[in-house]
Amino acid sequence: MGTADAVPGVSGGTIALIAGVYERLIGAITAITPQRFLTGVRSLIPVGEGFSIDRARRLLMTVDAGFLIALGTGVATAVVLVTRAVHFANANAPVVLYGVFFGLIAASAVVLLRSLPPESGREIAMGLVGVVIAAVLSGRSTPLSGDGLLVVFVAGAVSVSAMILPGVSGSLLLVILGQYERMVETLKSVMDGLASAVLDGASLPFDQIVVASVFILGGLTGLATISRVIQWALLRARRATLFFLIGLVVGALRAPIAELLGREAVSVSTTSVTAFLGSALVGAIVVLVLDHTAVDLDLAEV
Repeated sequence: MGTADAVPGVSGGTIALIAGVYERLIGAITAITPQRFLTGVRSLIPVGEGFSIDRARRLLMTVDAGFLIALGTGVATAVVLVTRAVHFANANAPVVLYGVFFGLIAASAVVLLRSLPPESGREIAMGLVGVVIAAVLSGRSTPLSGDGLLVVFVAGAVSVSAMILPGVSGSLLLVILGQYERMVETLKSVMDGLASAVLDGASLPFDQIVVASVFILGGLTGLATISRVIQWALLRARRATLFFLIGLVVGALRAPIAELLGREAVSVSTTSVTAFLGSALVGAIVVLVLDHTAVDLDLAEV
């Protein structure tokens, strides 16, 4: 999920959906309420009711903390490690990079539709709505103007909340909002600054740390909001909601192509088309192998 979320055009939510952990993820996020958070903090502070490891442990089990910690650690590690590689490939081999993304998305759509065939016109209609929304969001738009902290907060809220929606790429929305390069450079500066501070005793890049912190705060706000909306929809119309989410995946097939066609340095030729299709095949094989060997997905019974 972290690798996907670091890449414009690919959604971490898609990975969660094909891996069969999507609804557990939504449930775990929505289980974290302000009241439970404050209860957890109080249980670790020796005031009031006093310090209580047992109470903190019970609370962590209630919110599925083990799952969230394992998943969050994997996502954060991948984002930190993959961002540099993706940034390099994005600048030097965009056709191959986005070809792989196209294959990942296309194969994901096939896997999801195979696991949950439509049974009614309503489900098909919801899927089509998802296709249209994702296709529209995959286009190009006017970037957010300015570079203040409010812009960073809004960009974080929009992009991070989108990261748990299958087919809607949070990184692509950052590109559309004109904030992707800035946030990649901010993350790079923070990591380099922390490393220099530890190894060489250099001063911390406080300005960049503030920007990253505001982005994360906006992201957590958006994540808490959209996850509750999704949970509400799943509880009331589960199959229709799943078809809407699958539709988002299908509609996102436009994203890699739109991104490439919007670049002056990329031209349509036999060589570029062949490279795109070949790398798309590689991406599709990765998903199909994952589905065959590691995932036993049955959305109808999850």
